[in-house]
Formats: sequence, structure tokens, C-alpha cells
Amino acid sequence: MESSAHSSGASIDTPASEPSRADSGATGEASELETTLEHRFAHPELLERAMTHSSMAHERGSDEPQREDNETLEFLGDAVVGLVAAESVFRRYPELSEGALTRLRGALVSRRHLAEVAAGLSLGKYLLLGRGEERSGGRTKMALLANAMEAVIGAVYLDAGIDAAGKLIEARVIEPLVGSLREQLTTGGGMGDFKSALQELLQARKQGQPEYRTTGKTGPDHYKRFFVQVQVGAELLAEGEGRTRKHAEQDAARQAIEKLQPAREAE
Repeated sequence: MESSAHSSGASIDTPASEPSRADSGATGEASELETTLEHRFAHPELLERAMTHSSMAHERGSDEPQREDNETLEFLGDAVVGLVAAESVFRRYPELSEGALTRLRGALVSRRHLAEVAAGLSLGKYLLLGRGEERSGGRTKMALLANAMEAVIGAVYLDAGIDAAGKLIEARVIEPLVGSLREQLTTGGGMGDFKSALQELLQARKQGQPEYRTTGKTGPDHYKRFFVQVQVGAELLAEGEGRTRKHAEQDAARQAIEKLQPAREAE
């Protein structure tokens, strides 16, 4: 995919008028990726931007135009995929509790799963990387692939709206996995628990790793209650309680997810 020139002050807003594809810098590779995504971009520069890693955007000569990277598209795509996944599991499984729905969504929007989806779409092949990232194997790094998947979703959303983005997310992110995840809930299989869901949520928000600290315990040996706080950095997220330390940690993680979820939806 060849680069197209962008002005340094360009925003992520969809252009007011549709550029001709001949003038947009789109090439055969871009068309190949559009075919894979099953979405033809009215504004192909959005797809190019989604494939541009910051290492490439910052690696330019003084006489070259500023290139926009995919970080803000990634931010937008993260919000869109979270919303679509939430609505999808809500509509598919109305009988499930809030906690179960949260676990389903957490697994669907996890960094690991999005990286696997990106790998299945061969997004690494199309990434525009700086020389350092290229040498260090950036095309196969899970973090870069997950970021690229979110950026592509953000680009589709800006190009054609929520219906087009939702179609991509349903087909590639949700449909291939949601049935088996639902089955794991039923059978008590190994789908991520509240602690795993919280970790994935914080990773998606780039807030770091959750830390758990036992703050107290009460009661006789045969009926103890443990109290555990979970925090990220210096921020206290929630405090849980349970009959064991493990149960208290799960309760704290559940409450932290419930606290963070409205903020995530607002993004």
C-alpha cells in the first residue's frame, strides 16, 4: 500500500466530498484488503491511515508531508467494537445475567481475540511500519495486530457508519466465537472469569494491570469473610468480599467492571 499525502492538521472527520480513488493513493493492495474486509471505502485514505503505525508516521524526512497514524482510529474502533459486541450479546442471550454478558463481551473484545481476528485477515501484511518495527517483527506482534483491527473498525465506521462497522464486527469478531463462548458459560468451561475480564478491559483502555490487596478478614475459621481491594496504579477501583480470598478477588473484579463499564460506553 502506497502512502498518500495528508496535511498535518487533518482530523479524523470523514471528508465532506468523496475523493476520486485515482487521486487517493489507493493501490492494488488496498483493493485486495477491501475485498477481504468486504467493504469498499468511499474514502480509502481512512483505510491507509488505519494501517499506518506510529513508527512509520514519525519516520519521515524534513521535506515529506506529515503522515497520520492509526492511534486515534484505534481509540474510536475500541469504542465501536465494545458497543456492537454489547448489543449483540444482549440481543442474542436475553436470559443471561449482567455478569455473564460482561464476561461474553470481555472475551469478544479482548486484545488476544482481536489480534487473532487481525491475523486471520492478514492485516500484518498491509501494516505500514517504520524500519525499527519492521526489523523487530512488528507485522506479527499481537499488540500491533489488535490495534490495527480496532483502527480498521474505526475507519469503516467513519467511512460508512455503524451499520457497516457492525456488519464487519459481527462477521469477523462475534459470529466465529460467540457460540462456543456461550457453551462454555453453560458447561462451566474455561472462559475468562471476572478477574480475566477486568484485566482485558484495562488492557484495552491502556490503563495497566490490576493489583489485588487483602485489606482484612472477619469471623471464625469455619466462616471467614475476606475483604480485597483492586486498584490500577494509584486508583482504587473497588472492594470485594467473599468466603475465600479468591472469591473476594472475583467480587472486587466484578464490581470494578461494573464501575468502569459506563465510562467505556461513553467513549
